[in-house]
Amino acid sequence: MGSGQHDGRLGAVYGAKAPAEVAAVYDGWAESYDAEMAKAGYRHPSIGLALLARYAPRGAGPVLDAGCGTGLLGDWLGILGLAPVEGLDLSSGMLAVARKKGAYHRLHQLALGGPLPFADGQFQAVISTGVFTTGHVGAEALPELARILAVGGPMVLTVKTTLWQDGFDSVLRGMDSLSVVEVTEPYVSMPGEVGTVPSLAVVALRR
Repeated sequence: MGSGQHDGRLGAVYGAKAPAEVAAVYDGWAESYDAEMAKAGYRHPSIGLALLARYAPRGAGPVLDAGCGTGLLGDWLGILGLAPVEGLDLSSGMLAVARKKGAYHRLHQLALGGPLPFADGQFQAVISTGVFTTGHVGAEALPELARILAVGGPMVLTVKTTLWQDGFDSVLRGMDSLSVVEVTEPYVSMPGEVGTVPSLAVVALRR
């Protein structure tokens, strides 16, 4: 198992103590983020996308990419026929990169963990990869994501195992509005980063 210790911007973002600090690190990282994560062998987007394709039929939309970052998922969601896609992220710098890719119908600068300005059941699917991790967001974001998800729609999340074992699992399974239908085996999200702590991916359906 990885130590969880990282250098550079990855270490800085995992060590952040407040949302504004997280956003500032990502703002400065935005232009080189895609290349650095590709070098690390970043797996969360592809694993999350595969699970979403399993539970969301072609043509399902709108889809929310919650914590979209630079928009790694945007093009792929469109290729699978899941559209329109909206994204939200805390970092204006990351959203600027995502906007250039032209894959999102709308982008919102918002933080997870508090109220979201969307209607009940507005989205047919929600996906959030690389967000439920050290220094980022915890189970406090789940009620709002469930609220804005349509009945029967899938919510696909990647979750660091340390967060999962520290209460995320019990909160998610205890929610009356969600039914957990799949949990993957733990996997290393960044094989190129020696300190990476394993994560897992989970799918829950809106009741």
